[in-house]
Amino acid sequence: MTEKFRNKYRISSSRWQQWDYSSEGIYFITICTKNRIHYFGEIENGQMYLNELGEIVFQEWLKTIEMRPDMNLEIGEFIVIPNHFHAVERIQNYNINNPKNLK
Repeated sequence: MTEKFRNKYRISSSRWQQWDYSSEGIYFITICTKNRIHYFGEIENGQMYLNELGEIVFQEWLKTIEMRPDMNLEIGEFIVIPNHFHAVERIQNYNINNPKNLK
């Protein structure tokens, strides 16, 4: 697995090929900015200070549940850092748009 994923990413996908990611479960999510540029704010004296874009990321993540009611999501801890975002999310009773039910 040394090749790039679709010639785009610096590493191969770390996703387990046998796992159906539309399944119920708890997921750890990381989203990084292109070239790791500090788009979301800065850390000063150990404190994260969100800029306008960082605040948008924060607020939009809070809307995740209402934007995807069919997934019956539960959002756990999350953090916006200068060049990336971490979150824990749980998918429960995912029935309406579940690919398994669309057949």
